[in-house]
Amino acid sequence: MDMMKILILGAEGAIGASLVAEALKRKCEVTVLLQDPSLLKEEHAALHVRTGDMLAPGAIAAAAKGCEAILSAFGTQPGEGALLPEAARLILEGAESAGVDRVIIAGGSGTLLTAPGVRVMDAPDYPEELLPVAQAHAEAYEIFAASELEWTYVSPAAWIEPGKRTGNFRVGMSMLVTDEDGHSRISVEDFAAAIIDELDDPNFIRSRFTVAY
Repeated sequence: MDMMKILILGAEGAIGASLVAEALKRKCEVTVLLQDPSLLKEEHAALHVRTGDMLAPGAIAAAAKGCEAILSAFGTQPGEGALLPEAARLILEGAESAGVDRVIIAGGSGTLLTAPGVRVMDAPDYPEELLPVAQAHAEAYEIFAASELEWTYVSPAAWIEPGKRTGNFRVGMSMLVTDEDGHSRISVEDFAAAIIDELDDPNFIRSRFTVAY
């Protein structure tokens, strides 16, 4: 069986870098698009680095040529939230131009529900400094949700940080997943594993899901 060829965006961030590592581990052929290739620590025979700005016209389409899927972890870096809706449009346009039907997005947790009609970001104690990014993620999600491509939007737990890859986590859809103590957390490594699981065995075409311990 030929290796699946994929483009990963946002590979300079923690989630993107974990996606690259996990995809290579699963025998994918990975292309990344980076403004500064030195930010990527991974080296592998099946890893191809293209230098460029994913927000530049035509950049994503050019990098995605010949790929079967685009995975995006863009917007996980502080200060990039305002660009999320624009990035969403460019990702979809790039996918369509390159003839790529499958798009998987590592998004935010603020739009997950804690009760019917109540989002995580609507909580009175939600950090005010995070609201602009959460609102940008919400706008980007609506852009992906309106697409006719085979998109999947993946939200992390409320708390995500580097840790261990266990391969053991619970999967939900629009509701925030919490443990018996009410905590919602996931490691970056397991979040990446869940995304590549969906790439390998699609269960959430044109929908969203979330993972937590």
